[in-house]
Amino acid sequence: MSIRIWHQSFTVLSDLPAYEAALAAHFRRLARPDTELVMHGMKAGTYETEYPGTDIRHHVIQHLHASQFILGALAAERDGFDAYAIMSIPDVGLKEARAVVDIPVVGYGESAMLTACTLGAKFGVMTFIEDLPELIADNAARYGLTERCAASRSAGFSFHDVLAGFAEPGPLIERFEESARALIRDGADVIIPGEAPLNVLLAMNGVNRVDDCPVIDSIGATIKMAETLVDLRRSTGVMPSRKGYFRRRPPAKRIEELLRFYGLDRLTQ
Repeated sequence: MSIRIWHQSFTVLSDLPAYEAALAAHFRRLARPDTELVMHGMKAGTYETEYPGTDIRHHVIQHLHASQFILGALAAERDGFDAYAIMSIPDVGLKEARAVVDIPVVGYGESAMLTACTLGAKFGVMTFIEDLPELIADNAARYGLTERCAASRSAGFSFHDVLAGFAEPGPLIERFEESARALIRDGADVIIPGEAPLNVLLAMNGVNRVDDCPVIDSIGATIKMAETLVDLRRSTGVMPSRKGYFRRRPPAKRIEELLRFYGLDRLTQ
């Protein structure tokens, strides 16, 4: 039986055609033959100025952007998708999206961390933004994985450097390996690369190891997590927990009312 997964990017995909094409090709290599990955990005015009690195470094701006991820989850369930995949290492809106839908919701950061725990003792996380390691540490604690996280470090290169690397990958890969070795010196024996564009670039060029340490294909981990959760639901009936403040699903009618009140219904996909 086929699976349909809604992929949600933190980028406006139509603004990045080379990355969009590379991501689509990577999905075709990763997913099962009967899995359909439908790509979605942020709404056109989301980034009027700096794209999107400055936004990623501010908690309050991520909080505002989370509305698009929540709306994406609601649309995915409404449109009959089997799972919803948040493809951004900060896992923007992950907790909230899980609270508003019953289909499996997976996050890039969490999926990569959980997969890394099966491949080594401690993982290291690379980021593009110097402030982001604080968020990664907070997420690891929320997932109960603080003891498995050796370190999180800024990669030493930017989102724009990675996009340029699609045309000339060699220098960027060398810089990635230097940063990965810094994480290894911190005690990591599994490397989680930063945002999805870096992940795609490394996978396209066959980079899956630095010295003796595996490099996680975080996109692959996320998609395989989604497929597994759909399989488990179909075969065992398992559903998300609805116990407690962070997991109880609010009434759908009240969600609709608040979307109209705050003007967010205009963003509905």
